[in-house]
Amino acid sequence: MKIKSQRDFWSGLMFVVVGVVFAVGATNYSMGVSARPGPGYFPLMLSVIMAILGAIVLFKSLTIETEGGDPIGHIAWKPLIIIVLAIVVFGALLPRLGMVITIPILIVITSFAGDEFGWKGVIANAVVLTFSSWVIFILGLKLTIPMWPWFMAS
Repeated sequence: MKIKSQRDFWSGLMFVVVGVVFAVGATNYSMGVSARPGPGYFPLMLSVIMAILGAIVLFKSLTIETEGGDPIGHIAWKPLIIIVLAIVVFGALLPRLGMVITIPILIVITSFAGDEFGWKGVIANAVVLTFSSWVIFILGLKLTIPMWPWFMAS
């Protein structure tokens, strides 16, 4: 069988693999029933839907002809590495420095992944996202995320 769209083939395959892996991982949690779903119910259903959609895209890539084979192109390594690094730094710093300092650090690091960089936009994003995160996660969801650095927490 000939791959008629490289882009759809690899993205469909990625969705199938991620969906199957997360479906297997979700089976470690209690499923419950439809009327009273357990903690594994939503991740299982979501990962099954992801795998099905991936299979549809994968099937499409093998059956529907695209002009030029729809090649993938080069991998943008710089943004990929910067975003992964930013997530690692965020995970490492959040318990120590709190949300007020860690989210702006995350925004500054991730802003270097793009081609356009301006301090006004970065600072505005940092302020808006820090405030929004506080409203959503601390006030709304009542999560126990540290807001301030460990030495300032009471």
